[in-house]
Amino acid sequence: MDATVRQTEQEDDEPNKRPERSGVGRDRTPQQLIAASLRRERLRAELSLTEVARRAGIAKSTLSQLESGSGNPSLETLWALCLALEVPFSRLLDPPRPQIRVIRAAEGPAVFSAEADYRATLLAVGAAGVRRDIYRVAAEPGPRRASQPHLPGTVEHVLLGAGRALVGTADEPVELAPGDYIAYPADVPHVFEALAPATVATLISEYL
Repeated sequence: MDATVRQTEQEDDEPNKRPERSGVGRDRTPQQLIAASLRRERLRAELSLTEVARRAGIAKSTLSQLESGSGNPSLETLWALCLALEVPFSRLLDPPRPQIRVIRAAEGPAVFSAEADYRATLLAVGAAGVRRDIYRVAAEPGPRRASQPHLPGTVEHVLLGAGRALVGTADEPVELAPGDYIAYPADVPHVFEALAPATVATLISEYL
């Protein structure tokens, strides 16, 4: 067990301890943003490492590494942690929001699926009172990206930009071509399966 894990375990019984302030968000990597956000949300909820790991179904050592910024979490792990902490997925990346924001095609904080060739890049977080987040999705043919239910009341909107894909609830996915749009409840199991190379889509998660 490394020093980082030991230090975090010593803090495990101090869920009310204030998180340390870190550097400016725009200078941090996605891993550093996730690390700071996980710790902030866990302390906000007054939960220990052990309890959050139990709720998310992951090892306590894994969560400790993620909070230290040394882990490289999959999309599935992050969603499990969001459900455990009862927060929107975007809050773990929490990018800065200047008045004018441009994200080039190859830029932005991205996370990858462990089950499919699927990458989601957070483009915009809903401001106060606006409960929606916007992502760019890039996927390749192969195993489908199967998502577990998100927070109750979540609806996802997908506009396909290139390629072809099966998208929607797990029991009723719909094949989309470029320009096609679908909205579906995301508080039930749902899927995204690329049917053609270089499939790209815009995904909006809308929360109640």
